Amino acid sequence: MPHATFSARSRAQRPLWLSVASRVTAVVLGSTAFLSPLIARPASATTTTAPSVSTSAEGIGATSTYATTSEAGRREPTDQMAERRKSTGRVALIGVPGLEWSDLDPSRTPNLWKLTGEAGSASLSTRAVPPPDRGITCPMAGWLTVSAGQRSGTPGRGCPAAPKPQRNGEGAGVPGWAALAAYQSETGYDAQLGTLGQLVTDGGGRVAAIGPGAALAAADKAGNITAYAESADALPDLSSYQLIVQDVSPLADAWLRQPLDEYGVPTPMPTATRREAAAQADRQIGTLLSRLPAGTTTLVAGISDVTPNAHLHVALATGPTATTDPTTALPPAQSQSPSSTTAQTHSPAGVAVRSPGSAGIYRHGHLTATSTRQNALVTITDLTATAIGALGLAPPRQVVGRAWENGGPAPATTAETVAELADADLASQVLREVRGPFFAVFVSVQLLFYAFAALALRRRRKSPGNRAHSPADSAPAPTPTSNSNPSSASTPATSLRLNPTPHPTPTGRSDFAGDIAGESRLLSVVQVVAVVSGAIAVSTFLAQLVPWWSLPMPMAGVIGTILGIAVLISGVALGGPWRTHVLGPLTVVAAVTSVALLADVMTGSTLQVNAVTGYEPVTGGRFYGFSNIAFAVYATGTILGLAGIAHWLLGRGAPRIMALLVCAAYGGLAVFADGWPAWGADFGGVPAFVIGLAVFLIMLAGRRVSIVKLFLVAFAGAVLIGAIAFFDWLRPATQRTHLGNFVQQIIDGQALTVVGRKFGAMIGVTVGNWSLTLLSVVALAFLFLVLDRPSRWGASALGQAYALAPPLRAGLFGALTCAFIGFLINDSGIAIPAMALTMAVPLALAASVRALQLSRPTTPEWPSEQAAPTERPGA
Repeated sequence: MPHATFSARSRAQRPLWLSVASRVTAVVLGSTAFLSPLIARPASATTTTAPSVSTSAEGIGATSTYATTSEAGRREPTDQMAERRKSTGRVALIGVPGLEWSDLDPSRTPNLWKLTGEAGSASLSTRAVPPPDRGITCPMAGWLTVSAGQRSGTPGRGCPAAPKPQRNGEGAGVPGWAALAAYQSETGYDAQLGTLGQLVTDGGGRVAAIGPGAALAAADKAGNITAYAESADALPDLSSYQLIVQDVSPLADAWLRQPLDEYGVPTPMPTATRREAAAQADRQIGTLLSRLPAGTTTLVAGISDVTPNAHLHVALATGPTATTDPTTALPPAQSQSPSSTTAQTHSPAGVAVRSPGSAGIYRHGHLTATSTRQNALVTITDLTATAIGALGLAPPRQVVGRAWENGGPAPATTAETVAELADADLASQVLREVRGPFFAVFVSVQLLFYAFAALALRRRRKSPGNRAHSPADSAPAPTPTSNSNPSSASTPATSLRLNPTPHPTPTGRSDFAGDIAGESRLLSVVQVVAVVSGAIAVSTFLAQLVPWWSLPMPMAGVIGTILGIAVLISGVALGGPWRTHVLGPLTVVAAVTSVALLADVMTGSTLQVNAVTGYEPVTGGRFYGFSNIAFAVYATGTILGLAGIAHWLLGRGAPRIMALLVCAAYGGLAVFADGWPAWGADFGGVPAFVIGLAVFLIMLAGRRVSIVKLFLVAFAGAVLIGAIAFFDWLRPATQRTHLGNFVQQIIDGQALTVVGRKFGAMIGVTVGNWSLTLLSVVALAFLFLVLDRPSRWGASALGQAYALAPPLRAGLFGALTCAFIGFLINDSGIAIPAMALTMAVPLALAASVRALQLSRPTTPEWPSEQAAPTERPGA
């Protein structure tokens, strides 16, 4: 596709609505500059001052992030701007397919060991387009991803070797380039191969590739490379090139020589082979490092996997940092001006080269990027953006990554740094091994518990004299007030207590008392297990506070850690004065869930990284904000917790309007946190959350939920997330989240590709994950056929809980509505209602059991004596 296809509109072509919106936005943003620290920088306790801030202070003064210099009111890098800029830096991009932190050793890899002690370091997520039936990144796919700045792949099974370039004088061409470029439209990402090389060439720079893989990354959009060599020694003068890409392939070569498995992927290398390959790679890296000119930005990245399973890899950066703000990169006229405030030198080719002090230096410490918002974690698409930024160029929109930045401090010694980053990969590997078995155990235990609870309720139904009164039979009638609604009046739970009055049997024994005692113990067990079960969901995230993956038996470690935290939460729920209330334990568990996850997203989302129900960096699906499963747990906990708070307020005589205002206030904060780009950044969660919260509030107010109201609320939710996404889009492109990127994809006509990919993922999860589908069906059946409907399998326990605590009905319907809408509009499919039900149904069961305990059962009537025989008339 011609490069001009990606050019931005000129001022004359800009639509009127966009010009007006841009000017209005500039005024609004200028008047709300006090929000810029919250918006511009993601919440991260480990991120230090961004390089872009120091660059701004040196070049244009310390101004607000939203101070604009263009008439459009936005500082968005466009392809026209990129075409007008010249390269102002030099970058050596050293790709080592398969290099992991565990490969580094002071004796085998001295060059990498020394570099780690001096450079910025991080774990690299290399997720690209995997081969069929294998969730890994092949070396060739990794190189193509670097070329495009977007996930790329290769057709067919397995991991093919990179084609050997065809020499053409000093340069070369990549065989089959057109077919590779055309294939990317079939992957769902529509990557534009050749973006990196073309951008440097258009900026007046020269590109050199060392090795076949490097040729894939450095080629322009026609598949051509300015200079190509098989080794670094074959390039006599490296100072004449602005971009030098080296393929350090010993690890990949050794892996590709291994026998293939049933999927066409090589089997693992022997340990000795891997160590020798790592040592050979280190020697090649040392050769290039010794020849690089001073002031070169050096990026070392393990760009792919060389194992049948995905791993985190090495990321190192030293030298001048990337220019994260494209407006600070000098255009051609300024780059030649002697009055420029940016110190420069000039290469023999006459291309301006930025001196190390112009944009900061990658210091020893951890790296980060706004794409991950996690300290010591970056992605392979960030590598492309970093190289472009370090060259002083503006990344085009098709480059989805963000430049590497200096993050938090690294450990004091190199050994500690390597061990810490290797431990991050170990956590990902252990998570991959335990996640499947954990969910199998989790689903099985849940199903067995539902069966046990159903049998316990059936026993109560069949016990002698156990026909429970409705709570209204034994409760004092609530006094009508001006703000109460007969359909949702709340009765204080303290006015109801178990008060059995056993009748002596004709033999003088009280069999009824024995039945009640045994039944009470059984219901108490059900209640305790239900509360613990409801606390499991949030405990899967809180378990990340403990390094369970480093235990000798990780599977037992993660289960024990999660169960231990759930027991602690349940101890609080069942140990305080609130335990006697119908919704007491439910409220505590739900509130802990909501507050814990709210605090997590406000402080960097660290509890979700490598959690069994969170996101794993290896897959690269998400790195910050609310994952879909976390959203389901968070929204359910919020709505159920608000139901408990509303019941407590109403029970203390508070006006209903006060309860509604309190619930609406915290609910609004929860929705805001879910969608705000700096915190939850959850596009699909906000509409579902808004609808679920609205259903809860409408029912809490005693009003009827109608189709018209639902449509209006859905429209409001869509407008809210649309406004948040539009606001995010107005920020500089380097600071946007996926919310703003989606707006840009709509403008570029790429939205249907994204929607189609996510819809396919939703169908795949729903159809493929039969265990969660089964759990959802059983949980719903238990809720409505066991708890909510009198039958031979149990009494209407949920109805009695509704009578004692009317807000519970509103909370349950609101949470279930939120889960259902989330299922329809998110790519995690059945996982969202499954996790919501995992929390909601056990807590509803605990409340129902407490309602049964507070209900006064009736006593059996005295049996009448046998009637005397009577004579028939006329006998």
